[in-house]
Amino acid sequence: MNPNWQSAMSESSLRNIAIAAGTLYLITHVTSIGAVILYSPILNNANYVLGAGADALVILGAIFDIVLTLAIAGTAVALHPVVKQWGEGIALGYVGLRILEAGIIAVGVVPLLVVVTMRQYVAETAIADPETLMTVSHSLVAFYNETALLGPGLVCGVNTVLMAYLMFKSRLVPRFIPVLGLVGGPVIFAYTVVRMFGHFEQMPDWMAIAVIPIFAWEVSLALWLIGKGFRTTSVASYPVRAASEMRRAV
Repeated sequence: MNPNWQSAMSESSLRNIAIAAGTLYLITHVTSIGAVILYSPILNNANYVLGAGADALVILGAIFDIVLTLAIAGTAVALHPVVKQWGEGIALGYVGLRILEAGIIAVGVVPLLVVVTMRQYVAETAIADPETLMTVSHSLVAFYNETALLGPGLVCGVNTVLMAYLMFKSRLVPRFIPVLGLVGGPVIFAYTVVRMFGHFEQMPDWMAIAVIPIFAWEVSLALWLIGKGFRTTSVASYPVRAASEMRRAV
């Protein structure tokens, strides 16, 4: 490794950044999948607001989503000091879009918690118009569904391309990994746009196909960062000035 680089930042520091970023990527997948599973009682039951309800599961799902938002933002913050040397504007754009994605997901949690509160109120008072409750409940669930399209769909598709480009350009990881992101980002973006126009809603198989490349990108990137870290040959090519800036960032 370049001695000037070693004097600016230790190899162990780079290793720690890689492990942190990889771990956060894995957390995003565990929490996002977990949240969807936990939300199933409210998403798949049109009469949830009038029934007994599985409030504890929905609330736990909301907690998963909050952890998800923190992990999403964390991936961008962790990687920014490293990848900005190959495109500071693009790296900053990735941070901004990841935070936007996290914000949209966080906003989507609120309407589901409102439905839970409505159901509890109905159970306690038994005074409410069922038709009105159903209408409001369906609207709130629809709001959540739209945030699930905008955040993990549109915004994630764009920020994936940015990070995949930086990883491809820098060779910090094997190039087959960012290629998955360069393919997966546009695919999930296009699928989401089509969904927003009302297509594929009753065809879950298409969604499963659309998410495969981006899922493979994030999981393979996470596992490589945790298992191998950044490629030292790429890191050693940093200019001394960039290394000094990165040391201050860490």
